[in-house]
Amino acid sequence: MTEVHIYTEPVDDVPLLIRQQQRMGIPQILDAVIKPHGNWQGLSIGWLTTGWLAYILSEADHRMCEVEPWAADRQETLSALLSQPVGEKDFTDDRLAAVLRYLSDDEAWEEIETRLGSHQIRVYDLRPKCVRLDSTAVAVYHDPERGTLFRHGHSKDHRPDLAQFKVMLGALDPMGMPLATLVLPGHKDDDGLYVPTIKRVHPIIGQGGRLYIGDSKMAALSTRSFLQHGGDYYLVPLPMTGEVPALLESLLEPVWKKQQSLEPIYALGSDVGKGGQSKEKKRLGLGYEANRDQEAEIEGQLIEWEERVLVVYSPAHAKRSRRALAQRIERAERALQALTPPPARGRRQWDNVRELQTEAAAILKRYRAEEFLEVSYIRQVQQRAIRKYRDRPARTEEKVRYTIQVKRNQAAIRKARRLLGWRLYATTAPPDQTPLPQAIRAYRGAPRIERDFRRLKGHPLGIRPLYVKRDDHAIGLARLLSLALRVLTLVEYVVREQLQETGETLKGLYAGNPQHQTARPTTERMLKTFRGITLTTVQLPERTICHITPLSDLQKRILTLLGLSHSIYESLAAHQAPIPP
Repeated sequence: MTEVHIYTEPVDDVPLLIRQQQRMGIPQILDAVIKPHGNWQGLSIGWLTTGWLAYILSEADHRMCEVEPWAADRQETLSALLSQPVGEKDFTDDRLAAVLRYLSDDEAWEEIETRLGSHQIRVYDLRPKCVRLDSTAVAVYHDPERGTLFRHGHSKDHRPDLAQFKVMLGALDPMGMPLATLVLPGHKDDDGLYVPTIKRVHPIIGQGGRLYIGDSKMAALSTRSFLQHGGDYYLVPLPMTGEVPALLESLLEPVWKKQQSLEPIYALGSDVGKGGQSKEKKRLGLGYEANRDQEAEIEGQLIEWEERVLVVYSPAHAKRSRRALAQRIERAERALQALTPPPARGRRQWDNVRELQTEAAAILKRYRAEEFLEVSYIRQVQQRAIRKYRDRPARTEEKVRYTIQVKRNQAAIRKARRLLGWRLYATTAPPDQTPLPQAIRAYRGAPRIERDFRRLKGHPLGIRPLYVKRDDHAIGLARLLSLALRVLTLVEYVVREQLQETGETLKGLYAGNPQHQTARPTTERMLKTFRGITLTTVQLPERTICHITPLSDLQKRILTLLGLSHSIYESLAAHQAPIPP
């Protein structure tokens, strides 16, 4: 009787992910920069990291303890793809923890990012002209007393009770690929993070003539003067603090007096509908621009420059803001009136006006309604006759009660409503290169970097919950996931660019609607189409037969768009790895 052994292992999207990383230079650059201990054996740091990233992106899970059984089920596939034999203990959590420690080294990581960014810009001809900067906070259940990374601070996750750490990204626009990743303690202010991030980006894309875009925290004079001194440009919204509200009112005076015309701002490509048919343009807003002089001292030198101030009105933002203002005022009114209900059992009556004023002020502050509501306090005196009882004579007792009257300040409300929807932006980008409509459209590309943060904190990278406790492990993991984020953004960008050039679409990405076509597929959906590919090995007495699931037309199309050969899958059937005992 002939004995036959059959072994099957899942392949899925692993070949695509590993070859994509190899093309991006991840394993080569990591091996060139990181020099492990002399006793290190097995897979190199670069190829071990590449395999781990393939697991993270394929399984949407960053836990170290799950990687070893995953790799054991794919040992033959990984041995063929990683160009080195994969042993049973190559992906243990101890070795993965060592990878995190190496990635947590600041000097090594800075060199890795510089080499990776330069390599990817050159290979994919990305032409870096615009960089977007932003930060996010990651709330964790860690003890802030055990290290220096996890600290309490302003929580963007709306969990001020939890410790957190911060991740600052400098991402290449419009694709959102990270160029620089900073991992910092959770109590750090965002204002001081922009200049260090810009300095990290400079060796990658060069200095001078680049446009940096950020939120209102990037509008600090120190950040703007740093960019001006280095010959770069900035585009930021001005925060409505300090002198900015007065500046906005002064710039709107000629608009109210009909002395200043406004330029319409339309969404890019909004005049073209499906099938190339023309449709009504989507108007984003109206605006005009003025100029103002700025000066600052940097490195002991006084620099002066002129910046453009963009005065922009957004109807959609004005509508939302007016609705929110009305709701805020109404809620504040109800809360104030609820402080002094009619007398009844169980209802508090205020006899101390200062305590009542303190409670009312807290409500006004909570709803930011101090200037919109006028509160007056009415003193009421109630007299109650008490009959004679035994040796106590009859008497009259006075009881003091304070009530609240609330009146709306209609003049302040009208003034605030008039300003809602208006925003000031500051930029030094040349008007011939970045006119007002283009500048506003560029700033509104912020959802791209916000999507990076959603991927980092949610699906598929899921840094929350954080399963590591040590500071260096957490820093290394955040940096590792930023490499995974590079893979996600770059795959998506390359495929979309190729589809745009050819005017084609992809069909079959949506399980519930297989006929749906899209020219903007996501990396997550494309990777999902490779589920179900398996490698089967049949061991006969005299020979071994390997078979891999044939690729579908959609899978072949995705590989072609990425510039990857179909052979990365087909060659697995020709790879003869040792058969497990």
